[in-house]
Amino acid sequence: MPKPLKYILLITLVGLLVLIRFFEDDLFYDPYLTFFQNDYLYLDSPRREVVKLICFTSLRYVLNTIISLGILYTVFKDINIVKFSSIIYAIAFVILMLLFLYFVSNPRQEEYYLFFNIRRFLIQPLLLILLLPAFYYHKIKGN
Repeated sequence: MPKPLKYILLITLVGLLVLIRFFEDDLFYDPYLTFFQNDYLYLDSPRREVVKLICFTSLRYVLNTIISLGILYTVFKDINIVKFSSIIYAIAFVILMLLFLYFVSNPRQEEYYLFFNIRRFLIQPLLLILLLPAFYYHKIKGN
């Protein structure tokens, strides 16, 4: 792939991640968006529709994952990295979603900070931020 096309594709994919973040209030049902913007350590958990929340959180995770896998492939041009990353994303989703369900079902103020961080991994492309430098390091150490 020519470098200009590669950079245009990367900018487009990163732009999609930015758009998901920018329009999160309009695209996704998440009562925790405003809850965690306030002084949440002293507030009661917001009212929520659990099934709807799970569906929209899962949708957001899947969208971020697909775009992140596209970014990884564009950067490294290695399908094995994409396959391995897909497994990482799938395992992370199961573990994080189970923890997310626990915190949604059992909201306790002393666990809000942990819940905030678990939720952050589900709704933001933080795994991409961890995987990109890891694969880059692996690539330069292998050559």
